[in-house]
Parts: sequence; structure tokens; C-alpha cells
Amino acid sequence: MTDTVDVLIIGGGAAGIGAGLRLASAGVDCLIVEARSRLGGRGWTIEDDHSLDMGCGWLHSADENPWTDIAAAQGRTIDRTPPPWTRPSTTIDIPLEEQADFSREMNDFYDRLHAAKSEPDRPASSLLKPGNRWNTLINAISTYINGTELDRVSMHDFALYHDTEVNWRVKEGYGAMIAASGSGLRTLFDCPISLIDHSGQHIAVHTPQGILTARTVILTVSSAILAQEHVRFSPALPDKVAAAAGLPLGLANKLFLSLEGAEEFESDSRVFGHAREVGTAAYHIRPFGRPLIEAYFGGGLADDLEREGGRAFVDFAEYELNGLLGSSFSQRLRPVRLSQWRKDEFALG
Repeated sequence: MTDTVDVLIIGGGAAGIGAGLRLASAGVDCLIVEARSRLGGRGWTIEDDHSLDMGCGWLHSADENPWTDIAAAQGRTIDRTPPPWTRPSTTIDIPLEEQADFSREMNDFYDRLHAAKSEPDRPASSLLKPGNRWNTLINAISTYINGTELDRVSMHDFALYHDTEVNWRVKEGYGAMIAASGSGLRTLFDCPISLIDHSGQHIAVHTPQGILTARTVILTVSSAILAQEHVRFSPALPDKVAAAAGLPLGLANKLFLSLEGAEEFESDSRVFGHAREVGTAAYHIRPFGRPLIEAYFGGGLADDLEREGGRAFVDFAEYELNGLLGSSFSQRLRPVRLSQWRKDEFALG
């Protein structure tokens, strides 16, 4: 490979696609180099009777999110059903009056978080009320939102998250929409990067398919890829690697289970496996009204289950759901698809 491109974009996830679209619209010669055989990164939709989003699935702040307009332009179905975490849900795990109490405590936590923005940074766990009965569930929800427990989350960084509290979904798949948005961009697939040599006039990027040269490189890989030096630099960039190591990735995984007799349950409802434990999963029952349960695991629990192997997610979900819905409930379940992002060599979290 001898042609030199103006801009080489490493990574074909949402960031890489966004860069490619902007450059292409300005007439800049660019090429996306993607380690996978698909676009989208952790925006990944699998077709298995239904469109299953294994990574991102919600258009958060949808009234401001540019992906909302992109989905509409692609002719996709935008589902505006309020998410289960914004309204009273099934009382299988928590009675309605206790759900209201928890909502108040969760809102109070966020109020304290935003009120403390001018204070020196510290772990967000410091804002939990000592002895509050809902601390474990607030912490569990952090594992879903942040991919880790509150004692590992920067109070300042958490407070900076912008949220209009409008959350919609793309019925045909968020990941499918992201990938489709980059379908017209020049892309080299199955091409992981090993070395970026920036010692010469042009940048030389080493891949299994040969050496690519570019005047400019945009690098969009995860911080974990950089911190673990799966991509190396020559000359070395130790400050950049150290900065990446200072931004570790959390973890959130999904397990989709088919559900026999799903009509027994309210569409788009949710339960927690154990509302008094941090290491618990959230179960979205009948997403889009489908006969499925979307189990969501975050933080230390997700890491522990990944280390045990894929079956551990199924066993854990069956254990929690049997505890809520009866010892034989798992007989109505069948595992469909599972994500394990820490084990994914091109994500690592």
C-alpha cells in the first residue's frame, strides 16, 4: 500500500464515522481503518428474530441527540415509549410506595452531586447518605450508567453528564443505524493497527494488510486499547499512554433471554434481581413488547461473570429471576445473545 491519504481514521465506531462524514463533506481524502469486519464499534445490532442492540440501545437526550435526526433520515422507527426507569414499574421486586421513596432518594443524590460541583473532586460515593436503605441500589444503578461503582467514579465527571431526560429507541437497532450512516465511507475492514510511526514526513501505520501512510491520523480507539499498548507509537508517547491509563473503562454487558408466556408481563417493565445488593442485574421485561428479557449487568458483577465465562451470566440471571418469580421460572427462559465487552479484544470494556 503506497498511496498516501490526507487523513487516516483509526476506528469505525461512532466517533470514526462522525469524523469520516465531516471530512468527506468537506472534500477531504480520508480512509477509515477498522479492526472488525463491521462498522459501529460498541454500537452493534444483531438480527436474531428481532433487532438486538448488544451495546448502546437508547437515544439519551433524544430531543438534542444528533442521532435522532439521522435515524429519521434513514427512515427508521423511533420508539418514544418512556423508559422503565422513568415511571412506576412492576411491583414484583419493590412495592409502589417504596419505588416512590427510592425515586426521591435517587433525585436527592443527583441534587447533592450537582450542588458539589464547586467542591474539590472526590469519589461520588462520598455523596451517599450514611445508612440510607437505598444506597446499594443507587450504587447498582451507577454500575449500569457508569460501568462501575460510585467509589470509582469522579464526582465532577459524573456531574458534567448532560441529560434532558428524554430517552427514545430505534426499533431496527441503534447499532444498525450507526453502521448504516458510515456505509458510504471508504473503509478497510479486518485491519487492526499495531504501530503508528510518526517519525517521518508522513505517518506510517502498520497493519496485517501492509503499511498505510497518511498526512494526518485521527485515532478513535478506546482508552483501554491505548493504555494496554495494543497500539504502539514510534517515537513513544508515554504521556498519552499514561493519560489513557488514567481513564479506565467500566463495563456493562447485556444478556437477551427469550421468554415463554411473555404476555403475562407488562410491556417495557423492569425489575432488579436484588434491590438490596450492589452486585445485581436489571431486567427489562418485554422491550418493544417482544417476548424477551434484556438482562443488564454492570461494574464488578459484570467483570466477575466475564471471568467465570458466558454461562455464568445465564446462571446468575436464572438464579435472580427464580428468586423473584418462582423456582421454576427459568424453565420459561432460553439464552439468545450475550455481550462480553471486556473480553472483546477491540474494546476491552
